[in-house]
Amino acid sequence: MDDVTTDLLVIGAGPTGLYATYYAGFRGLDVTVVDSLPELGGQITAMYPEKAILDVAGFPSVKGRDLVEGLVTQAASADPTYLLDRTASTLEHREDDVVVTLDDGTRITAGAVLITSGIGKFSPRPLPAGDGWVGRGMEFFVPSFAPYAGKDVVVVGGGDSAFDWAQHLEPVAASVTLVHRREAFRAHERTVAAVQASSVELVTNAQVTALRGDPLLEEVEVTVDGQEPRALKAQALVAALGFVADLGAIQTWGLETSKRHVVVDPSMRTNLPRVFAAGDITDYPGKVRLIAVGFGEAATAVNNAAVAIDPTAHVFPGHSSEG
Repeated sequence: MDDVTTDLLVIGAGPTGLYATYYAGFRGLDVTVVDSLPELGGQITAMYPEKAILDVAGFPSVKGRDLVEGLVTQAASADPTYLLDRTASTLEHREDDVVVTLDDGTRITAGAVLITSGIGKFSPRPLPAGDGWVGRGMEFFVPSFAPYAGKDVVVVGGGDSAFDWAQHLEPVAASVTLVHRREAFRAHERTVAAVQASSVELVTNAQVTALRGDPLLEEVEVTVDGQEPRALKAQALVAALGFVADLGAIQTWGLETSKRHVVVDPSMRTNLPRVFAAGDITDYPGKVRLIAVGFGEAATAVNNAAVAIDPTAHVFPGHSSEG
């Protein structure tokens, strides 16, 4: 890959990064986007493309894949350069620009950098009893509901992903059982109430203690605290136990961080010159991690980065609807 020179380098091609790409084009900036995943859309594409997203302004309900498709189309107006399936490794400051080197050796010279990499690289938390079962009936993500049609499905977890997938699989699968190790759930109250009112069976204070079948999953053993193990017929198990996040090499750049998040000021500036951040990766007092918040932060970051790139520019150029 040839070296790249660009006005703005966006690290992360999730919703915030894609909207930042559009907005950078609106500001007349040349923009390059890097992401460690092979496809655009970040966590949405990798984890829940079929999930209904309810908290994006203007869309009472929008599927993850449809939101990403719209963002990609919008970002195309900036004519961005996408460098996918590669990771930002090192950052070097010079007097008037920043040089970021990727893991394949590509050097990107940018007037400013905007980090929108969400929780960074993420890997699912393992299910202790599920060792060796991935691809044989156990999965960590549900990119499509069709493979679960007519199957008995066990979902393990008590967070938003577990309840979202249980809710969406219920009309498709022959049966859905949700198993959680506690009685209380971390998922959104409205989703919990919807699942409780559905045909999904909830098994709480319980652990999955064994998976059986040869070669594919046929049975899941569940043990409720203080009771004898119970066998559930199942051809599919979704382990929605959360993720271990890793910011990777970004952590070595000297950024001020707080609990694996990058600290920013109201202009979305980090403590490093010409380096901004937006979206789930950022932290500041009162921070709320929503896609909608990331969109606003992206616009703030790009507008302030535009001035860092060209000191004669204005922070606020006017509205995109103005001719």
